[in-house]
Amino acid sequence: MDLDQLLESLPDYAKDLRINLGNVLRQTELSEQQAWGTAVCCALTARQGSLIAAIGAEAARRLDGKALFAARAAAALMGMNNVFYRFRHLSGNPEYGEQPARLRMQAIRSHGSNPLDFELWCLAASAITGCGACMAAHEKALREKGVRPETVVAAVRIAAVIHGLAVALAETGQTVSAPGVPGR
Repeated sequence: MDLDQLLESLPDYAKDLRINLGNVLRQTELSEQQAWGTAVCCALTARQGSLIAAIGAEAARRLDGKALFAARAAAALMGMNNVFYRFRHLSGNPEYGEQPARLRMQAIRSHGSNPLDFELWCLAASAITGCGACMAAHEKALREKGVRPETVVAAVRIAAVIHGLAVALAETGQTVSAPGVPGR
């Protein structure tokens, strides 16, 4: 099912999400690569198979292979890091913060795409999972690279809409997963 068909299959109560997706993917604060890379990363983070497939197919027409790889790598790494660092932060035990992560994260340096875009995608994924430590770290890195607040908020808007779509699609029973990705 392509993205337009998927959006048309949404129930009437999710009409706002259908409209919002079109709007947030065309925000002037983001380049096309930033917007569609954010969408790919967030669809994977939201773990809704129909959405992953539809967003991924549309993004493949708009992004080069390096950007697609990097968006997927951002989602995968944040899937790991958001759990680890959210635990460290929310446990309230400072001893855990003193322990080394010992988690391989080579893709942060070797993704082959724009490093600023990668940070933006990591921030958006972290917003979906609610990892305050990761959101703060990626937001700070973006600020240090001169990214404007409007750009950061534009990426988080995409995260919010993608997550809302995943919720609505799961409620309708559309949980068919992409290969290797559990439905929600």
